[in-house]
Amino acid sequence: MGSSKRQVPPEPLGAAPAGPTLSSQAIRQLLARYPPSPRYWIAYSGGLDSTVLLQLCGELSRASPALRFAAVHVHHGLQPEATAWAERCRAMCLALEMPFRLLRVDARPAPGQSPEEAARAARYAALRSCLSKGETLLTAQHRDDQAETLLLQLLRGAGLAGLAAMPEWTPFGPGFLLRPLLGFARSKLREFAETRRLEWIEDPSNRSLSHDRNFLRHEVMPLILERWPAAPETLSRTARHCAEAQDLLTERARELLDAALHPERGSLRIEPLLNWSEATRRLVLREWLRDRGFRMPPARVLERILSDGLAAGADRNPAIRWKEGQVRRYRNELYLLPPPLPFDPGRVMAWDGKTVLKLPDGNGELAAEGVEGPGLDADAFRGGTISVRYRRGGETCRPAGRTGSHELKKLFQEAGVPPWVRERTPLIHIDGRLAAVGEWWVCEEFAGRPGGRNLRVRWRAPEGWNQGVRRSDPQGLMQR
Repeated sequence: MGSSKRQVPPEPLGAAPAGPTLSSQAIRQLLARYPPSPRYWIAYSGGLDSTVLLQLCGELSRASPALRFAAVHVHHGLQPEATAWAERCRAMCLALEMPFRLLRVDARPAPGQSPEEAARAARYAALRSCLSKGETLLTAQHRDDQAETLLLQLLRGAGLAGLAAMPEWTPFGPGFLLRPLLGFARSKLREFAETRRLEWIEDPSNRSLSHDRNFLRHEVMPLILERWPAAPETLSRTARHCAEAQDLLTERARELLDAALHPERGSLRIEPLLNWSEATRRLVLREWLRDRGFRMPPARVLERILSDGLAAGADRNPAIRWKEGQVRRYRNELYLLPPPLPFDPGRVMAWDGKTVLKLPDGNGELAAEGVEGPGLDADAFRGGTISVRYRRGGETCRPAGRTGSHELKKLFQEAGVPPWVRERTPLIHIDGRLAAVGEWWVCEEFAGRPGGRNLRVRWRAPEGWNQGVRRSDPQGLMQR
């Protein structure tokens, strides 16, 4: 005799909460919670959400003239209608007597970059450049956007920082970014727009299910809302809880990072890291990356930094690279560097010794400046044929004031110059003979009188590549 399952209706979980009233007064109260801004820029795409935000700010501007607002529209050029949209936005702002600024960007994706990511990166870079010191950018993300962001981060396996989703207020470029509609549901925005008979632009790309967010919004969220009507509010509340927890965790991470950070070089000392648990190491490593302005690499890269970087022997110098950067180990410290640059160590460059020499391969520039005290003999320097090369192995120099010749390898080791700096250090030759090693040492044959007027070479290394170098004259070894 067969059995049958009785269909049990789902327990009612409550309707979606009514939420606060959407009005210019609500926006005013929210702005008052944060530092006053000399001007508020409204990121205005012309869509429903930003049109509502523009209307609210326009009403607030008329009621409170002391608050300065302006709209900014980013022209991506990705849709045939993009120029027409920009003109519609301009016309809308003109009708509201709202100052308007148009920014054009190149949103074409780089190799391996998704079109969504490229457009977003270009848009935010342009918006960031629009702000002056202390100004605030207002964007129109709302509660449903927050819920979608949380779900997307969950599906991507994000950690606590990712689950915190979008903060209401955060530093942004020289100013701040504020999302004044984050506490309002999408339905509230549509109701407001329809009541005011507002017109907005419908971007056809917002219906494309090839984008993850659109698929979630149009296919998944309707099913969730059918069973859990209050899901956007509860998911947004979860994001707020995660944000609070992340803030506390960040405070702790900062304390730990300060304990592990080398005060001069900004490197991570390995000894304290080894005394902590793996979870604590990951926490400190992520904070180090964030503190230095690097995007978080994939989890597998973080694991390689912890395994290869920490487990290597004291005589090993492993390098862990990813698209946006690299971590190198040297003398029981970890260094965070930009991505490796193309570099040809076989190059030979002529130099007149008078003008600034821009080195190929983005290797910075060389200049010779007059100094009172130890340095290159000016007559010998500018009276000969100057060429600039890089190490090929076996080079020797007798540093001025020292006895005997020394291999450059030994001099670099003695001075504690890291390998990635050594290989890019320009070697200055006069008439084919080594005269100076970057700005580190002058060879005795070409040294000027210690008390005379001499020349000193300055090498401005590529941004971020002089990590591990304490100062221009390491340990006072350049001249003695």
